[in-house]
Amino acid sequence: MRTIYHLVVKELKQLFRDKRMRFLTIAAPVIQLIMLGYAATTDVRSIPLAIYDGDRTSESRNLINRFVTSGYFEINGWADSQNQAGGFLERGKAWIALVVPRGFSSDVLGRRTANVQLMADGTDANSVNIAMGYSTLIINGYSRQLADKRLESSPVRPGGITPQYRVWYNESLVSRDYMVPGVVVLVLLITTLTLTSMSIVKEKEVGTLEQLLVTPIRPHQLILGKLIPFVLVGMINVTLVLIVAIYWFRVPMRGDIFLIYGISGIFIMTTLGLGLFISTLARTRQQALMIAQFGFFIPFIYLSGFTFPISNMPKVIQYSTYGIPLRYMLEAVRGIFLKGNGIDILWKDAAALLVMGVGVLTVSILRFRKKIG
Repeated sequence: MRTIYHLVVKELKQLFRDKRMRFLTIAAPVIQLIMLGYAATTDVRSIPLAIYDGDRTSESRNLINRFVTSGYFEINGWADSQNQAGGFLERGKAWIALVVPRGFSSDVLGRRTANVQLMADGTDANSVNIAMGYSTLIINGYSRQLADKRLESSPVRPGGITPQYRVWYNESLVSRDYMVPGVVVLVLLITTLTLTSMSIVKEKEVGTLEQLLVTPIRPHQLILGKLIPFVLVGMINVTLVLIVAIYWFRVPMRGDIFLIYGISGIFIMTTLGLGLFISTLARTRQQALMIAQFGFFIPFIYLSGFTFPISNMPKVIQYSTYGIPLRYMLEAVRGIFLKGNGIDILWKDAAALLVMGVGVLTVSILRFRKKIG
């Protein structure tokens, strides 16, 4: 243990002596979380809107005013005709064009069905679908307001069905509360995997790994001395990113924060194993970065459910996601943050991570021992 202790101390000194590694270890995770926390959101705001008001009455202006005051839309142009409104879409000046035809007011006052048209640029289908949803809510709200005014003059109010909505776990439907816990996991993956692989490959490049091999240090002591410092660094990163998520982004923490540390420890076992595995494949730090990026980061991000819902993927792809540790970590951390899930619910995710972590780390250690042998 004394030999392992001195190796750990040596590794930590070497890690924090390098200014670039200090930045990657401490500052980079916080900066990444802040930047990605603001960037990773599915909320759509300031939607460019073009308007053609062919009616020019108080009723049409009230409808338009609802779009303006909703907070979702930003008027980028007023059209003099329906064709001109479509021109804003063609030039990319607007995502949505609202067309209020002549006779809108007379239809409203005459208690007839009043029509309006929404034209949309479908280039970015996801954002436009959200924008169309906002538009539909605004128009339906205005329609209900007009219907209520009509009923005020009637002594008999007809019966009907009024839906009441209640959203659980993310009551305000803020996408950041869902995305930031995922970014926490992503930052932990990137930092621990990258630091592990880069540190060992750096030893190869400068020749210090060979110097260690000619000492009486045994292979298992060398491996533990290499991995333990990054377990400590990983836990420091967990603490830093949790502080930013909770106190900067105000993401609610409904579960046990120590459970996050426990599952993070299991997850770090997997990332260290992958980093060790990469170090056996790469000869230079550039190669290590390329292998990490294209072999692990990109597939993990796309197939783990961080970017796209797994349920929307083809069945074959869905089955392949069961082999990605990031999937289980994302489900666990989001469940702890937003639902307050305990180990009685998360034990399957924890067990899957543990099996993967032990397997990956064992294979990587055996391969690493073979390489240094």
